[in-house]
Amino acid sequence: MLTSQIQQAARMLGAQARRNYGVSAVVLSKATDPIQQLFVNKLRDYKSKSSGGKLVDPTPEIERELKQELEKLAKQYGGASGVDMTAFPTFKFEEPKMGPINSSSA
Repeated sequence: MLTSQIQQAARMLGAQARRNYGVSAVVLSKATDPIQQLFVNKLRDYKSKSSGGKLVDPTPEIERELKQELEKLAKQYGGASGVDMTAFPTFKFEEPKMGPINSSSA
């Protein structure tokens, strides 16, 4: 009887410890390590620079390579000159023309 009570108390303590750990993980989620904080700051800087889907700090060489690759893809997949290959394609579906339903040919 005493051992079953001890086992039950140990299970309850285990469950309580898991709950407390889950709650404290959220509270301790702020970066306390200086290297971790530096990493988070660099990510935020990078994200603020990369607004608009543009390259971050591109050099003329990188821009030229990007243009060449986009031209190569346009040739490979049938994009005409002046077509933006980075945009999502637009689809145009037309309604099929149907004949009359009540036909007297039967």
